[in-house]
Amino acid sequence: MTAIMKLRKDMMATGQRAVLSLDIGGTKLAVAVVTEDGRTHGLVIEPTRREEGPGVIVPRLFEIGHRAIASSGIPASEIAAVGISCGGPLDADAGVLTGPLHLPGWVDVPIVDLASREFGVPAVLENDATVGALGEFRYGAARDVSTMVYLTISTGIGGGAVIDGRLHRGAAGNGGEFGHVMVRTGGRPCLCGRRGCLECYASGTSIALRAREAVAVRGAGSVLAGIADIRSEDVVAAASAGDALAVELWEETIDVLSVAITDLVNVFEPDLVVLGGGVTRSGDVLIEPIRARVAAAAMPPAAAASDVVLAGLGDVVCVVGAGAVAFDRLDKLASASIPVPEPHHV
Repeated sequence: MTAIMKLRKDMMATGQRAVLSLDIGGTKLAVAVVTEDGRTHGLVIEPTRREEGPGVIVPRLFEIGHRAIASSGIPASEIAAVGISCGGPLDADAGVLTGPLHLPGWVDVPIVDLASREFGVPAVLENDATVGALGEFRYGAARDVSTMVYLTISTGIGGGAVIDGRLHRGAAGNGGEFGHVMVRTGGRPCLCGRRGCLECYASGTSIALRAREAVAVRGAGSVLAGIADIRSEDVVAAASAGDALAVELWEETIDVLSVAITDLVNVFEPDLVVLGGGVTRSGDVLIEPIRARVAAAAMPPAAAASDVVLAGLGDVVCVVGAGAVAFDRLDKLASASIPVPEPHHV
């Protein structure tokens, strides 16, 4: 029996549904078929190339989706829905990307209608960090708790929360914009129009930008001065090696993250704060000082109840979370006695 035949037999035996998940990031597109056990199948990750704009990227995203289905071992006819994850601002109820900050030019893109038409099944849109929170709550590091806060620290910074077992979305579906918690009044300009947001200091993009600015002004003697295109991981490596300028940059990153997370712990008193995204690949040099500072600074009841941990789903957190949102959409349709259309594929 081939691996694909075994997978199909196992799915028939367990009765698991399958959905297609599309994660639209500023740096990469991640697409996979997700089954109800939280597993991904046929995962494809490709650069976003956001300069191409939605007219080029959306068709390419859908083409990747068809490829992911074809390589997943799951028949296209068994794909029951499409879950879409993207940063905001967006209108989740209308299924429209109203103007994601990480995707210049994506204004009022009706991504749900386009995806539903392309794949012939219901589609649903949710903020990427919100689906990340749901993915970690249902399948990852927070699956055994009732209240958790999630931050994704990547190209930008987003967040989401599950409170008493229920996903917090906000009135318009954009709740949990933790990257826009202010940590430096009057500080660095942010794409949101304000100054001093957490995202301006601790996202991978901002860490690299701060490093390039610092090298240009006072980088003599720093190993960072010898790197043509500094990335956040270069700052982490140089700081770990004791480079004074890199240590200073990383210390500020830890400081602003600790301040923001402490505030979130005081507000939500979660069982867990889960940190995901590319910057968290730095591991202990990120999580250990943040955990210690939050424990020391948070109000005693909240500090005693909360812990800070790394995400369990890694780079597929938003893919898995988008799948969870799609399954929830199917359940909602079923509970409302709304017929779910039979899949048809172009």
